[in-house]
Amino acid sequence: MTISTPLIVLNTTKVGDSSLVVHALSPSLGRRSYIIGVGKKGGQALFQPLNILNAEAVENPKSDLWRLKGISSAQPLSGIRANMYKNSMTLFMAEVLFRTVRGDAEPGLYEWCERSILTLDALQSDFANYHLRWLLELCGALGFTPSPEDLAPFAGEHLRDIQGLMGPFEESLLVPLSGQSRSEIADCLLQYLSAHLETRLNIRSLGVLSELYR
Repeated sequence: MTISTPLIVLNTTKVGDSSLVVHALSPSLGRRSYIIGVGKKGGQALFQPLNILNAEAVENPKSDLWRLKGISSAQPLSGIRANMYKNSMTLFMAEVLFRTVRGDAEPGLYEWCERSILTLDALQSDFANYHLRWLLELCGALGFTPSPEDLAPFAGEHLRDIQGLMGPFEESLLVPLSGQSRSEIADCLLQYLSAHLETRLNIRSLGVLSELYR
């Protein structure tokens, strides 16, 4: 069976010198891993975190690892790839998705992810809070939209700022926050997600993001 599908890249794992396992999200197949052949001199540029691709997924009856062929970029994401800060944000977002989405995805999750990536790509300024707003929206995309009361046990001294981040989109990006506050709020929201998913989310890329936005 071969299925033509868009994909969002979440993570990759190098296997030997000539193969790559691509962990990706698609509308109909949910979160799935695929194996592809890559040349020794490269071939991995298409598979940066949160790249949006078009491909044909080929079922492997002998393995859970399907194959991909006919792979092409669906969106250039030039606004992200040319910006160090946005690029680091996509590493964080992709890692969160990689750790939270398993198997069949919530209906509409792929479409929400694609919109959120394209929104970040298009933003010209005032995007330092974007990953925090994104985490709040991700909760809703996963099926549990939090209220301020739900977040209060995790928010500590940041509840008022988090309430600001839950307001209208444009206003949420303008909530004045220090780099340290952003890092602490992200950790609060990850704790909330962890509690709902009943698994500890250890997001290593948060440290990189925090350093950039200090």
